[in-house]
Amino acid sequence: MGQGGEPRRVQAYDGELGAAVALAQEGDEAAFAVAYRLVQPGLLGYLRGLVGEDAEDVASDAWLEIARDLGRFRGDGAGFRGWTATIARHRALDHLRRQRVRPRSAALEQDMLDLPGPHSTHDQALESLSTEYALELVRGLPRDQAEAVLLRVVVGLDGPAAARVLGKRPGAVRTAAYRGLKRLAYQLGAESVTDDGPRTLGEST
Repeated sequence: MGQGGEPRRVQAYDGELGAAVALAQEGDEAAFAVAYRLVQPGLLGYLRGLVGEDAEDVASDAWLEIARDLGRFRGDGAGFRGWTATIARHRALDHLRRQRVRPRSAALEQDMLDLPGPHSTHDQALESLSTEYALELVRGLPRDQAEAVLLRVVVGLDGPAAARVLGKRPGAVRTAAYRGLKRLAYQLGAESVTDDGPRTLGEST
């Protein structure tokens, strides 16, 4: 289960995160703080890619809902990251509707093919995407590609988990992430994204 391109450093926290969530569900506030600390950076990066400078406000709304509904969550650390990303996404979409921000195609493109996606590039892309500049570039991608990249690379979800958050087929999310990362590789100058995966991201189609 640990293969498949999930960022190793995110994955390494899942055991600790699962334990913290279990304790938090029993009312342990310190454990909830641990879960927050492990999840918030990726969640904030995801939200920055969706709503820009309003990410902190949307994250606050999301965490209020997460805290309120924590007792209903069932799953492990990786499942918790997917669950919180789903809640954050709903809050972000509500925010965008209220703000009437440049609505990108709400009906996300359905022309995705089941192509294999990149598996060795996520750690490298994570380093590049930690900058505000890169998140701005992500925001310029088509919405399906932006969300796939953010969920896979920034939040650290595997393909099936990202697909559940987006309500799409895993193959469609894989393809969207592949296309998005490929475009970002060109925009970021390619080196940091393609170091150990040039055959995946470095060729033009």
